[in-house]
Parts: sequence; C-alpha cells; structure tokens
Amino acid sequence: KNYDPSQVADFAALVHGPILTAYCQDCHSSQSATAQQPYFAEADVNVAFDAVKPKMDLDDPASSRLVIRLRNEFHNCWAVGCTQAGDDMQAAIQAFADTITATQIDPLLVNSKALRIVEGTIASGGNRFENAQIALWEFKTGQGSMAYDTSGVDPAIDLSLSGDVEWFGGWGITINDGKAQGTTAASKKLHDLIKATGEYAIEAWVVPANVTQEMARIVSYSGGDTTRNFTLQQTLYDYNFLLRTTETSLNGDPALSTPSADEVLQASLQHVVVNYDAVSGRSIYVNGELVTQADPIPAGSLVDWQDTFALVLGSEVSGQGLFQGTFRLVAVHNRVLTPAQIVQNFDVGVGEKFYLLFGIEDIINVPTAYILFEVAQYDSYSYLFTKPHFITLDSAQQPEGIPIQGMRIGLNGAEALVGQAYANLDNTLSASLFGELGQPLASIGAVIPLEKGPADDEFFLTFDLLGSQSYARTGDPPLVIVPTDLPPADRIGVRTFDEINATFAAVTAVSPEEPGVNTTYQNLRQSLPAIEAPKAFLSSHQVALAQLAFEYCNALMEDRGTISTAAMFPGFNFGAAPIIAYANRDALIGPLIDRIMGIAIQSQPDFVDVRDELGFNTFDPITLRPDNLIDRMIAPNSDPLEPQADTRGIAKGVCGAVLGSAVALIQ
Repeated sequence: KNYDPSQVADFAALVHGPILTAYCQDCHSSQSATAQQPYFAEADVNVAFDAVKPKMDLDDPASSRLVIRLRNEFHNCWAVGCTQAGDDMQAAIQAFADTITATQIDPLLVNSKALRIVEGTIASGGNRFENAQIALWEFKTGQGSMAYDTSGVDPAIDLSLSGDVEWFGGWGITINDGKAQGTTAASKKLHDLIKATGEYAIEAWVVPANVTQEMARIVSYSGGDTTRNFTLQQTLYDYNFLLRTTETSLNGDPALSTPSADEVLQASLQHVVVNYDAVSGRSIYVNGELVTQADPIPAGSLVDWQDTFALVLGSEVSGQGLFQGTFRLVAVHNRVLTPAQIVQNFDVGVGEKFYLLFGIEDIINVPTAYILFEVAQYDSYSYLFTKPHFITLDSAQQPEGIPIQGMRIGLNGAEALVGQAYANLDNTLSASLFGELGQPLASIGAVIPLEKGPADDEFFLTFDLLGSQSYARTGDPPLVIVPTDLPPADRIGVRTFDEINATFAAVTAVSPEEPGVNTTYQNLRQSLPAIEAPKAFLSSHQVALAQLAFEYCNALMEDRGTISTAAMFPGFNFGAAPIIAYANRDALIGPLIDRIMGIAIQSQPDFVDVRDELGFNTFDPITLRPDNLIDRMIAPNSDPLEPQADTRGIAKGVCGAVLGSAVALIQ
C-alpha cells in the first residue's frame, strides 16, 4: 500500500484529528513552545501527513513507529495508559490503511526486478582521510542511549544520549531538546593528544534544524557556560569557532565567525571543518571551501587548556546553548586537515550507503546483467540515488549495442511522482565502456521520497526502451493556464519619498543639499510615501509632505535657490507691503503654477481653477466657498498681539499650498 495526496482527507478524519492533534500537538507541532520534529501534529494537515508517513506501517499497523513509541517505549502516553494508547493509535492507523488499495505494478511497464535498500551491499567506509583521527562518531547503532567512539584510539569517548534525542535513519542522531555527552575522564584524551601536537581539526556533518537559533553549541569541549577549550556553535546563519589560547579569554572569545552577509550556514546537510594551528590560527571550511578570512587574533598556545572538561554535542554540559539539528558524523583530528584532505572527506560523503543491483537479465537476455545504483537515505524524508552503472557479474558476457532510454525509479509498485532525473536518459549499453563499477550511465543524482522507511520501501526501475522491449508512454497532458482576471491597475500613482524630494528640488530650483531642506528631508523621509499605490496614501504622509514643501518654499522665497526670486518672479515686489505687492499677484501665482504644475498637461488640474483658488475667488454665500488663499492671509490678524502677515511669508504660504498638494504628488 502506498501514500497518495488524495488520502489526506481520510488521514485527517481517522488519524490526525482524533489522535495526533488531540494528544501530540503539545510537542509535535511547530507552533508549540516545546516544538519537536517530526511535526505530525501540525495544524496544516498536509504538513502533518508528509511528516508522519515514515512513522506509519500501512501493511502492518502494529509495527508502526507511532504505536511502538507508545506501547513499548511508554512515550508521553495519555490518561488511558500506554497499552490502551498504543491500541488506540494502532486502530486509527488500521482504519486509515483499510481505505487504501494495494498498488499493483502496471503489467505493460518494462521493469527490472525489485529490492529493498537493506538488501543491497554496504558501500560506506573507506577513502576518508583519517591518519590523525583521534575520535570518531558515525552513529551507526541506530538504537539505545549510547553513541560510540569508533576511532580505535583509547580511551573511547562514548557519548551518553540524554533528553529528547532520536536516532536518524541512515546513521545519525537528531537532537530536539537534549545532548550527547562524554565523560571527563574519556574526554581527557582530546586534551592530551591535541596539546601534544599543538594543532587539531574538528569535522562534522550536520543538519541545523533552522537558521534562527543563536549561541547553539554544536560541538563543545567545555566545563560550563563560560569556560571551554573549544566550541563550534551556530548563531543564525553563521558558524562560530571559540578557542581558548593564551591570546583569547577563558570562554574562547573573540570567536572566529563565517561572514554574516554570505549566510553560509543553512538548514541542510553541511560538512563543516574547523582548523587550528600555531602558524595560521583558526579557519572554517564549509562543504569543502574556506569561508573565513585570516584569523584576526594571533595564534596563541594551548598551554591553558583544562583536562577536566567534557566533550558534548548539542549543548553545553549544563544543558544551556541548545543546538537543534541532526549529526551524521563527528570526528576530531590532532592535526589540521589540509584543503585537499577536507575536499577528500567532503567528496566521500556521509552516512550509510548501499549498492543496489537491479536485475535486467530477463529483459536483455544477458545473464547476471544489472543496473547498479549507489543509494543512501538522504534525510528523514528521502533517498539519494547516484552513480548509475550497467554491469555484468560474468566476465564472459560482453554485451554490445543494447539501447536504453527513459529510465525511471519505481517505489512500492508505482513510479515515483517526483525526482525522475533519468527520464531523459538515452544511451547504448556496451561492455567495452566498463570501468571499475561497469559502464557509467549518468553523472547526476536523483532524490526519491521516503514512504515506509528503508526496511520496507521497495524499489525497481522502469524503461521506455531497453533492448527490444519498449513501453508506449503517453505524454503529460498540456498545461491549461486559466487567465486570471486581475482588478484594473491604477492609472495614477503617488510619488515616493525620493521622487518627491527630487521633484521639489527641480521645480523650485532649490538644491536638496541646502542645509535646511536636507535636515527636514532626513527627519521626514520615513514619514513620506514608500509605495506608489494611491490607496496606501495616509494622512501622516500628507503632513510630512506639507512640512517638506514649506521648507523648500522657505528656501526659495529667501533667495537660497539656484534661481533668484527676482528672476523667477519678474515684476513682483517682495519688498512692498502685502496690500501693494499682491495687487500684482499674477506675477507670483503664474510662475509658481507653471513651474510646479506644468504647462498644458492634460492630466493636471485646470490652470484657471488653481489660479483662482490661490488669488481670485471671492466668498460665495450659496456654496460657502471662502475667499482665495492670498486674501485670507492678507486680512489683518484679529489678535493685535500676534504678528501680521508679510509679503514673503504670504508667498511661502502660496508656494507651499501648491507644492504640497496633489499637483506635485500625483503622477
């Protein structure tokens, strides 16, 4: 039986709603204060469905990890007790499984023989540079509460797993809220062997759970939260390397960090190496590449190292500084790794790998003929297929000229819906091209979804053409794109902050660097419109716009622009009293409107309407339209103690009214 997106509704009704969200969401949800992966109790049922697939066995619900965790391991059982809780979980999974029909392989397919990943030949090990390796954790056990140091260098620093730590499929551990710690006695090996050489390297294959955790200790050889010999830690997108020497503090500060702008650390599988020697100091390599500049701190001595500290993965010895993520491999060397050695270990990869031999002898009539893949469990959700080769195990067989096209990977009776990287394969099988592993067919890899887990997922290959047999594959239906009827776009918009500043400067001939203008603009910049949408324009934007407009007009009327007021407003006497000067008000209004509003622009307001509003309208008792702006400002102030209007002040008001209006704002 296989999973399918169409099953989400049944999963929600039978398993997710009544069991998982009812009893598991306090931990197995991303919204929980104590969130723990996998998030199979997530509110989004699609996310929960993807997360829970490896934890359910549709063919044997009693063997589901969800059931065993309750019934046998007594994990956070609810009020009915662990036995009944396990029975409830099994019944829910069984009810869900009963809605699913077993998948049958299409008899028309040209397919290889099938096998599970655990039926392959182990391909891991070898080719790593390990000459100076003094501690190694590969996490192969897969169960229990101890991760063993398999370096062969005594004493072994076996790590005790405590808190919420899970074994990761394909070798590894996932720390959700716990740690893996060695004893101080065994950890003394690091002190003794590293001080003897004065140099070392820490190597780790890790998968950070996120890029939001800070001061999260990945690998730490320390005695407390503020005392250490060394620590590799995560801070957001950065790796930090703290090291105690005669040039740094007891805490190993200042740390060497990867450049924050490069966002080197990602929530994906990464190979991280930190080096230290007395010549070059500290350095950090990620995925085979040097990612740090020269160490700014002089290389000091390790003479102050303490031999009473403990090695711990995932936090400090106190439990503080939690690092959430997956460890696939950790190694310590008492010599630095050279760039070539780092690349060598990176290229080897990590985790449990298998050679899978898919039999095709019945298809091409060549005994012991196989398509070979190197396969590994890539993470908790997928497999990685790489290095496809054609091979025969009988050297007497020398096939030539056999066509092969359109190879796909099948999973549990059906071709995988995604990850078909070899679908466009078009080659010819030939023994004359055999290398160590046979004839290479492609240099790319394919990531295939994990469904039931490595013990139960069954793989096979299909071919559009192999030898004389072919499969008439129908093409994918054409994508039908339904036109989207979007709402009408705005024909107008407002100028944004920098556009407003540039416009005001251009129409007033006042430099934006004029001290008063520049100070006002910098103070108001964040209060001006940031987007052009008219509906996003707020009253606060208008207030800031008016303030900036009046500052530009102030500079203009005080002759601080690049054009004098006499040249810009010929015939207008700024030195006369308002009642005299504004008898010739057209000499002020006309040039202002022409410069700010433009001349004969059809989408702008009518020139006469703007001119009359500023200087020529009179009070209308019917519409209650007030007098024009200039007359209202010329009128004597009713409070004799308040200053009376002056000609330049009125001119600034008229200018600000035009410049700070929609005339200059709308475009």
